[in-house]
Amino acid sequence: MERRVVWAIILMMVIAIAPAIFVKKPARPAARSGSATAGDSLPTVPVLPASPAQTLSPPRAAAQADTVPGDTVAISSALYDYRMSTRGARLVAATLHRYRTMARGQSGPVQLLPDDSHLLALTLVNGADTVDLGRWTFTPSATSLNVRQQPATLRLTGTGGAYAADLEYTFAPDEYRVDVRGRVRGVGPNGGLLLIGLGPGLSQTEADSVENLRELALVTSHEGTERTSFADLEAGKPKTMSGPFEWAAIKSKYFVTAVLGFDSAGGRIAGVTATAPSTAGENPSRADVRLSVPVGPDGAFNYALYAGPMEYERLSRVGHDFDDVNPYGWPGFRTLIRFFAVPTRWLLVWMHESLGLAYGVVLVVFGILVRVILWPLNQKAMRASMQMQAVQPLMKEIQDRYKDDPQRLQQEMFKLYKEHNVNPFGGCWPMLLPMPVLFALFFVLQNSIELRGTSFLWIPDLARPDPVYIIPLVMGISMYALTKVGQLGMEPNPQMKMMLYFMPAVMTVLFVNFPSGLNLYYAVSNIASIPQQWLLARERMRRNPPAPPAPPPAVPSKRKKQPS
Repeated sequence: MERRVVWAIILMMVIAIAPAIFVKKPARPAARSGSATAGDSLPTVPVLPASPAQTLSPPRAAAQADTVPGDTVAISSALYDYRMSTRGARLVAATLHRYRTMARGQSGPVQLLPDDSHLLALTLVNGADTVDLGRWTFTPSATSLNVRQQPATLRLTGTGGAYAADLEYTFAPDEYRVDVRGRVRGVGPNGGLLLIGLGPGLSQTEADSVENLRELALVTSHEGTERTSFADLEAGKPKTMSGPFEWAAIKSKYFVTAVLGFDSAGGRIAGVTATAPSTAGENPSRADVRLSVPVGPDGAFNYALYAGPMEYERLSRVGHDFDDVNPYGWPGFRTLIRFFAVPTRWLLVWMHESLGLAYGVVLVVFGILVRVILWPLNQKAMRASMQMQAVQPLMKEIQDRYKDDPQRLQQEMFKLYKEHNVNPFGGCWPMLLPMPVLFALFFVLQNSIELRGTSFLWIPDLARPDPVYIIPLVMGISMYALTKVGQLGMEPNPQMKMMLYFMPAVMTVLFVNFPSGLNLYYAVSNIASIPQQWLLARERMRRNPPAPPAPPPAVPSKRKKQPS
């Protein structure tokens, strides 16, 4: 029974968390962070449908304004420095003061957007006209804004041919959210469709560029979230998704830019189109992403932008399941993992911020705390295992007696369990109980920005593997010691001996490329379990003292022959 449970646990772990190590799609990093490579220009995105049933044919372009580059307006707060370009009224730079770049060869705060960002660039589709507001030169209400004390609004106006646009961007001092309101004059009685730029992606900000680019994805929310990895896009082939969507976002491992269209009166996001460059190859890391929002005859629209870190509290405050942009767990069992991951993340952050403990110490305390909480349940489960061991001779006798009668065998086994008050599954709990917490902690360490770049002792980053492999070895040794102590007082058999060496070796190999914080927690958890295992082993030996060795067989004495 217990051997099957052990194999089941190994299989669950392989299915649950090994894909993060073994199913890695290679990502093609850019020539330098935030810049396009030669020949990597973004293609023109086809017009998105205003509704699932309506598809607009490619219209003719209306007259455009001058294409000379515009100036930028600096918006500064304690959290960020944003830069709005007067050409196209688009966000072209976002510096996040609280986070440092970890990309190789770079330093300073995180620069969220690539150099060629067209975030919030607008295009109006009005009948047969396509009006690219991204080419307009807008007139700003101010050359800079300081929002360190209270919200501030930047107004921009622009004209092009028969059209004019008035835009308002409202910035908050303590949030990465920007509220956008606007009106395009000259739309006409039939209304139109506004395309909002979201691409081409996010800058490279992490030490592991391959993993960061692998996490680059387009996420949409419509009765649940849907994730489309950039690496899954086909070069030069648009991927169109029909809404309505409450929000659409581009995320990397720790950061996100998103357009939030919650207000149905202002027009939710009708559709999303993502097109990878035709020169992107098999694993695109860039895409021209555009969102469509219907506008009425008055040309009015409103939505919001989020451009910042994936801090869980901030994402959850936005509402509408925006916190699900940062997934905990793989599809299929994400709901179960989130049930454990969200409180686990909260507890780790609370212990760090409220108790002033380093995250490495927090993981040590957390590992001990989990074992203390589970102590009574483990005690009960391990005693159930001892009861099973005590009736093993009777079980063997029944199995031999009724081996040709499966139905009678089952009846007698249940009768034996009832007479001796034995639960055949009771001994499985010590191994199964910590598993949900272990899975949850894996995803917390993989996805929570709060633990990004946190060091402990020789470990430079608890969210990444130990570069010198010390902590996985400590975890393997602690698992061996725990298993060894747990087998005291048991009759040795080949299966137990195999598990004594096999399980620690398998887990060490499996965990060697997992976050070092996970190895630290698991090692501490194993070490904290040894006293309980030792106490129960002594109890087991008292209940079942070893049988005294059998006396040696008597050797018949040889009589001496009497002389005749």
